[in-house]
Amino acid sequence: MATSFSVDSPNIAPNKVIEGDSSYREEPDMERSSGAVEKKTGGTKVASLLLVNQALATLAFFGVGVNLVLFLTRVLGQDNVNAANNVSKWIGTVYMFSLIGAFLSDSYWGRYLTCTIFQLIFVLGLALSSLSSWRFLINPAGCGDGNTPCKPSSIGDDIFYLSIYLVAFGYGGHQPTLATFGADQYDEKNPKEKSSKVAFFCYFYFALNAGSLFSNTVLVYYEDTGKWTMGFLVSLVSAVIAFLSFLLGTPRYRHVKPCGNPVVRVAQVFTAVVRKWHVAPAKAEELFEVDGPQSAIKGSRKILHTDDFEFMDKAATIKGNEEQSPKNPWRLCTVTQVEEAKCVFRMLPVWLCTIIYSVVFTQMASLFVEQGDVMNSNIGSFHLPAASMSAFDICSVLVCTGIYRQILVPLAGRLSGNPKGLSELQRMGIGLIIGMLAMVASGATEIARLRHIIHGEKTSSLSIFWQIPQYVLVGASEVFMYVGQLEFFNGQAPDGIKSFGSSLCMASISLGNYVSSMLVNMVMVITARGQNKGWIPENLNTGHMDRFFFLLAGLAAFDFVLYLFCAKWYKSINVEDSDTGDQEEEDVNSKV
Repeated sequence: MATSFSVDSPNIAPNKVIEGDSSYREEPDMERSSGAVEKKTGGTKVASLLLVNQALATLAFFGVGVNLVLFLTRVLGQDNVNAANNVSKWIGTVYMFSLIGAFLSDSYWGRYLTCTIFQLIFVLGLALSSLSSWRFLINPAGCGDGNTPCKPSSIGDDIFYLSIYLVAFGYGGHQPTLATFGADQYDEKNPKEKSSKVAFFCYFYFALNAGSLFSNTVLVYYEDTGKWTMGFLVSLVSAVIAFLSFLLGTPRYRHVKPCGNPVVRVAQVFTAVVRKWHVAPAKAEELFEVDGPQSAIKGSRKILHTDDFEFMDKAATIKGNEEQSPKNPWRLCTVTQVEEAKCVFRMLPVWLCTIIYSVVFTQMASLFVEQGDVMNSNIGSFHLPAASMSAFDICSVLVCTGIYRQILVPLAGRLSGNPKGLSELQRMGIGLIIGMLAMVASGATEIARLRHIIHGEKTSSLSIFWQIPQYVLVGASEVFMYVGQLEFFNGQAPDGIKSFGSSLCMASISLGNYVSSMLVNMVMVITARGQNKGWIPENLNTGHMDRFFFLLAGLAAFDFVLYLFCAKWYKSINVEDSDTGDQEEEDVNSKV
């Protein structure tokens, strides 16, 4: 006689469990609690609106961020080390907030609502930064141009810091969700849309850099001449237009409902493992899993069993006394739930190896700008702002993106047999190598700069255009590393934590900024002793910033060796098609 049980958890879809003599199966309710609503929704046109939103929001964000280190030194009066560290911490906070946005998106709010709320916070932060600059910080008018000192008020300082961290919260919170929401607009069951989805992440990063190009050229110039308030106001207007463009697509968006709290699901797995610590894991075919096309996790396809982290299989091992009791997920988990936790653990080593690259990347917003600020940046009577040199990075990204999509992908596809060209892990490894070369180029530029110092001044006669190679190399590395990361973490994350997968890319940048700040502090503590002013002193002409760049190159080389081991070890997620029951495995690490 069969007995029915309920799986009692808010993170598990309501299912009916049928227990027979020796087999277990769960039959999901006929109503699907999640999934894409496909009729007359989604597609490339709708996804294009999200790319426009990304470009305009990025323009607004970098209107504040790209010249922030000079705003802190010129307007708020901070020294080079404190300003560089504050920018690193702020950028780190921006991307750390991406984890919060991803969690709310995957668990409770869904992608659309999460993007809406965080973009409103973003607009509020930009409005406050404009207000604080206009009313309290730019005093006297036109100050902060490198010649006229400012006399900011303390309340202005407080409002400004509040505003930039609201900007960090708003921009960081919606970024990974926007990327995942864009990917949701493509139906993987449609071959044409599936190939478009692969290209979407490349164009997403392209849109990011296209938006920042204006900030890094036009806005930087006006801010460098003391027109800070105007720069912040332009950013505010851009953010408002971005938000309106996002709302414009509301009737056409394809939505995927949230899948419940993944933290609880992972906690359930480990709680069940601890409770069965002395129980031997069952064989793969004897582990607990629901029958039917849908998994017990709301909106998630089934994930097939893997042999690694075997101890976690205890959570899906059926004990004798569980045959007659309701299936409590704190005691007995499905294979899919266990594999979801395994997927996270498999991705973590690869993710940790990307942090050193993010340390390299963050130098563009801090030490590259400080280095360029003490070089000869005059073209006749025109003064080129140091921060505008990042336009070469952006142009490098835009050009390399086109070369990659139009030339490298077809060529590598024919040579390797992989329609994607290079696998995501291969691209990330290439990006790490190019990033290392960018640090070598930066150190070489600093050595050349120190040979042309102007005695009695803090500047050098060496042209700022010597920085072009380091910016171009960083841009080329981004195309391989960050686009590869977006595809890898989004593709390898289980259905229930897709936004979390995208946020791992942002979180890597976040920790990279914190590690950069820590390294700068450590280097200054070690090198600034006695008469030595350290590698990165207030007057860079008396320091050795080149040694810091070479240190980063060495760390990147060591990190690459570790990355090779992690990439070789990694196993791809293996999911079951919810309609056909066929196995779907994506080979991301072939020939690493």
